[in-house]
Amino acid sequence: MILAPVFISIFIIASFNPVASRKWRDTGGTIALEEAWTVPALLDQIISNVGGAPLSSSLEQLAANLLDIHNQRLSDMNANGIDFMVISCASPCIQGISDPVLAEQMAVDVNNQLAASISNSTDRFGGFASLSMHNATAAALELNRTVTELGFLGALVNDYQQSGADNTTLLFYDQPEYDVFWQMVTDLDVPVYFHPRDNIAQISQLMFSHARYLEGPAQEFATTLSTHILGLCTDGVFDRFPKLKIIVGHLGERIPSDLFRIDEQLRRQLPQGLPMLRNASSYWRTNLFETTSGNFATPLLKFHIDQIGLDRILYSVDYPFASISEGAAWIDSLSGHMDQRATDSLKRGVAIDLLKLNQ
Repeated sequence: MILAPVFISIFIIASFNPVASRKWRDTGGTIALEEAWTVPALLDQIISNVGGAPLSSSLEQLAANLLDIHNQRLSDMNANGIDFMVISCASPCIQGISDPVLAEQMAVDVNNQLAASISNSTDRFGGFASLSMHNATAAALELNRTVTELGFLGALVNDYQQSGADNTTLLFYDQPEYDVFWQMVTDLDVPVYFHPRDNIAQISQLMFSHARYLEGPAQEFATTLSTHILGLCTDGVFDRFPKLKIIVGHLGERIPSDLFRIDEQLRRQLPQGLPMLRNASSYWRTNLFETTSGNFATPLLKFHIDQIGLDRILYSVDYPFASISEGAAWIDSLSGHMDQRATDSLKRGVAIDLLKLNQ
């Protein structure tokens, strides 16, 4: 049964019970929100696709860190001034499961396990929901459950949802059939984080067989995910849902570095029926946010502040694929480049508002 957006909105109102404002550790430290974790059932899915261990680490240590919340992760947080961390399922997670039934079941299981794992430490940890995106209505209802019943702060999707017997049916969320999902996101007033994933084997073979070392975060991630994000713009998702909040990691997967050319070239598509009502750069002022996850580049940060504004940028680490100590050393170094107000905004201020931590 397909639920209309109006019904979904009524369902939210009927099922939502307001709770007391969140109590979280607020000592003036940082907030990080692209931080990976997984369940044992999905660990092989991640390790088999990762291009290599982070520097100064090993695949064995990476696996241990992905499964851990309260030991090494929390110790590193305490040692490096992270007050609060939002945890999400490591890529590709549910987006790498082609069977719709198995994907929906695994999403519920992952969300329940994460909620149970952080239930006694909600002052330090929050969660982004994992969602099967095979069916927009089912995804909307699971998001509603995780936010209103489990206290999650939004969702994280790992780019497109693979589907089909040979994995080659790719589902992108800029299409009208996902409007029921975006209506739920808007009604709940929570952000959705778009995170990259390894491409299915057929695409990787076609695109990267000539240059295997460019698979993954060096090039592949930004190339694929930036297209999905720009699709949300060009296909009018933000025009239909003007209050929608989308977060993009790794300093926006390079999009804010190229907004002049993107806007200029898209203007040429207007006579061809381009449906979006504004230019792409404007959505970075109203709907899109970026984080610094795994991209600790001070000159690039300064350029992006000029392009999209400091109030659209949040700190994140990309743990355990980047080290918490490296991120801390970098953000502490910004005091030589930014005033206190700016560094506080990046470290925590925008995140507090976006995640409604003080509401």
